[in-house]
Amino acid sequence: MRLDRAVDAYLRHITIERGLSEHTVAAYRRDLAGYRVWLHEHGVDDTDAVTTALVSDFAAERASAQPPPAATSLARLQSSVRGLHRFLVREGLADADPSERLRPPKTPQRLPKALSIEQIERLLDAAGPAPGEVAETDVIALRDRALLELLYATGARVSEVMQLDVDDLAHGDVLRVRGKGSKERIVPVGSYARAAVDAYLARARPELSRRGRASARLFLGARGAPLSRQGAWLVIQTAAERAGLTAHVSPHTFRHSFATHLLQGGADVRVVQELLGHASVATTQIYTHVTVDALRDVYLTSHPRAR
Repeated sequence: MRLDRAVDAYLRHITIERGLSEHTVAAYRRDLAGYRVWLHEHGVDDTDAVTTALVSDFAAERASAQPPPAATSLARLQSSVRGLHRFLVREGLADADPSERLRPPKTPQRLPKALSIEQIERLLDAAGPAPGEVAETDVIALRDRALLELLYATGARVSEVMQLDVDDLAHGDVLRVRGKGSKERIVPVGSYARAAVDAYLARARPELSRRGRASARLFLGARGAPLSRQGAWLVIQTAAERAGLTAHVSPHTFRHSFATHLLQGGADVRVVQELLGHASVATTQIYTHVTVDALRDVYLTSHPRAR
């Protein structure tokens, strides 16, 4: 089977049947485009001509590139190649998998960076007015406060929040979130976030909606179009600067802080797993390391015979 047709079939599979996100599919498309070019340069344009040695040489060449690629990028590249060949075998389009001996590089486990509760509160206050502060009428500030309150209250990914429609909040104190693989989960929304969102819906969103075409999206930009992920990133960066936070703050910082603060407050790790939408509890357990470190610090500084 021609490589271009094989790649197209695989990309359709992960898009339609597996329901991977647009960003994940785009990353796989870039990886496989580079793989096809490399094979073409080595005289291979058909999947039947791909050998284990060729796949190993491709992986080795990419790993030794200068500057060295990040371990996570290299792991994703190899995952793209393995996924393609496994798909071809599973669909009966190839007899053997030349990538089966490919072993992904070990990626360093990095503990997620979470803000303290005090830092989160400073960040939220810097974004915009709290509900009830009627002197502030700026629609953008109301939107920004609602956005950041919702990110911290739910632990949702920024891509998930950007896809929210107004109707997703119809159930009052819970939110319907569409996560990876189009899987839906229900997440509670605390009173602070609900109040901030209600203030935004009542006093800001109607004005933003009038500036552009009608949209069901919950969060809108200054011209009335749905707010983009880049727009949300800018909101967070601006608030972080106003709050005087020197640490790197990203949309995922809210997700990390959400999980860490829940576990520090005594939440069960499997409950946090469900709230975050993790397929495996092993992914969530990285936050328990953060909590243990925090407990150790408190113990060392508080117990009279700890040292």
